[in-house]
Amino acid sequence: MSDDPTRTIPEKPTPDQLRRWRRYLANERAEAEVYRELAGKRTGEEREILLRLADAESRHEAHWRDLLGSEVGQPGKPDLRTRILGGLARNFGSVFSLALMQSAESRSPYTNDADATDQMSADERIHAEVIRGLATRGRERMSGNFRASVFGVNDGLVSNLALVIGVMASGVAPQIVLLTGVSGLLSGALSMAAGEYISVRSQLELLDASTPDPDAQKAIPELDVDANELELVYRARGLGEGEAAAKAAAVFARLGELDDAPLIPTEDRPETGSARSAALFSFLSFAVGAFIPIIPHVIGLTGLVAGVVSLILVGVSLLLTGGITGVLSGRPPLYRALRQLGIGFGAASVTYMLGLAFGMIL
Repeated sequence: MSDDPTRTIPEKPTPDQLRRWRRYLANERAEAEVYRELAGKRTGEEREILLRLADAESRHEAHWRDLLGSEVGQPGKPDLRTRILGGLARNFGSVFSLALMQSAESRSPYTNDADATDQMSADERIHAEVIRGLATRGRERMSGNFRASVFGVNDGLVSNLALVIGVMASGVAPQIVLLTGVSGLLSGALSMAAGEYISVRSQLELLDASTPDPDAQKAIPELDVDANELELVYRARGLGEGEAAAKAAAVFARLGELDDAPLIPTEDRPETGSARSAALFSFLSFAVGAFIPIIPHVIGLTGLVAGVVSLILVGVSLLLTGGITGVLSGRPPLYRALRQLGIGFGAASVTYMLGLAFGMIL
């Protein structure tokens, strides 16, 4: 792709341009290093892809270095976001680093910067899609139990915070608040565990019901070749009439080889995990989240102090779980973290007002 001929660079750059170019140069150098750090923790195709992305960032680095010329100065510091990415890549090299890189590439400033070339702007957009693909691989490999744990903790935080704050607002004794919080923890965790067990168990049973019966293959040699009801099996599985007939005829033609091939080729079953394991993870994760709002009451704090400490502990936890959820979903983590905080505190505000109302009535 050729560069836009309408983009011109003045012979004498302004101070603002020099500052911006030096910042871009530092960021490109740091992003190339991030990709190399991530590549060092991977093998095969993923390693090759990341190294090629690093090479592309180095080309962008050369563009800004050429524009700066003798004004390049000492190597500058990249922005805070890029430094954080570098730290994550060096110490973890996980899907979180890739997801954050995806977000960073998607928000490239080059599109609206006349000093960047059209090719550089296009590169950044394509880089975001490359990273999206790599991050998706990582998300798919990530344990389902890990995802369930994050969501379980979040549910426990919001539900028990709202419950405890509402009961506190009604003016009941501190012992009642603590008892209510512990009851909410146990009832919610047990409900989550039961729901997860039933969900996973039902999914396994549905998969079993859809899996071809291996004993049916033994009946094939006894079928009426002329009637060829085997064709109906393939048609019921979604094949067209002609394709089903041809497939059934091919099976009859090699009856002696049936032990080497299944009657109905089965698709790979999705990973569902153990129902008991899923239930245990849901119970523990919800319990951990639900325990945080009652920590102040467990250690003996009461009244306003207990409420403020509970809100602080839960607020920090909501920001953390919201940020992790944002990364897992490929969205900017800060927005998701703040949204989760707003939802949690919003729920607590509603129950607090209801608690005040009931307290005045009682």
